Amino acid sequence: MIKFEFNHLSTMQNILELTNLRKYYATQKAVDDISFSIEKGSIFGLLGPNGAGKTTLLRMITGIFYPDSGHIQFDGRTFNPIEDVLKIGYMPEERGLYKKMKIGDQVMYLAQLKGLSRQDALKQIKFWFKRLEMESWWTKKVEDLSKGMSQKLQFVTTVLHEPQLIILDEPFSGLDPLNANLIKDEIYGLAQRGSTVIFSTHRMEQVEEICDHIVLMNLGKKILDGTVGDVKQQFKENKFSIKLQELPAHTSSPAFNVIDQQANAFTVKINEGHKSNDVLQFFLQQQCTIEAFQEILPSLNDIFIHLVEGSKAKTRQFNDSMAQ
Repeated sequence: MIKFEFNHLSTMQNILELTNLRKYYATQKAVDDISFSIEKGSIFGLLGPNGAGKTTLLRMITGIFYPDSGHIQFDGRTFNPIEDVLKIGYMPEERGLYKKMKIGDQVMYLAQLKGLSRQDALKQIKFWFKRLEMESWWTKKVEDLSKGMSQKLQFVTTVLHEPQLIILDEPFSGLDPLNANLIKDEIYGLAQRGSTVIFSTHRMEQVEEICDHIVLMNLGKKILDGTVGDVKQQFKENKFSIKLQELPAHTSSPAFNVIDQQANAFTVKINEGHKSNDVLQFFLQQQCTIEAFQEILPSLNDIFIHLVEGSKAKTRQFNDSMAQ
């Protein structure tokens, strides 16, 4: 397991701390000894393939499930599901709206369940409906909405009571690019105003763009924990792209290997014991004009596939050895 350690001045800087959480079912270990912490005001990515244990973990964080063992600390003290649930907004992947109920009545009902007075709820509903261009929806029913419209409505019901912790499970599902950007901007805004966001998805490009810190789960275990920047640096392969104004006389060098060429653009991999300056010096010595030079970092999607496939292979090896 790859893990990056961070020093915190105080545990009070963390909205959530999970220690050795376990949840077992009859046939599987859904969550197997998971520990990590989430800083206040951050946008945190919880990643993993289907069946990794993400949903079970989120349901323990929201108090829907109780862990078999381990400890959850919320805002500096032991998590109390009865009291702390009002400080959490949870948008599950499975939608939970009443199809026949008028949208305005439904949002008002859910807001009051979250502890808002009718007056405060009305103020918040009007604010969010205007912000997300939903003002004409008040008398509509959920069954009249498209999937994307339902997604926007579910987002509003999750955040309108201004929770300290917001958990979004696949929040962009069904949204067109325009509304996806709208929700993304609101996620940034919520974090800037002090809320902490847990963003659960298998869409790596969204995580790469939005999240500060990520945890990757597979088969119930944590296999990666770190900031997006540190994770990409950890798995870099010393690949660089270089674009020249003219072709060099040759590209044979002990400093690097050319692994791809498109016209005057090259992708090179620097050999052990050499540095990026050696590549630049090689082309400059051939009187080449360098137009661009940039390190190529792996995408989170590439890292995700590499680690998930690797953990599956280790599990198969373990199972094979136990069967012998």
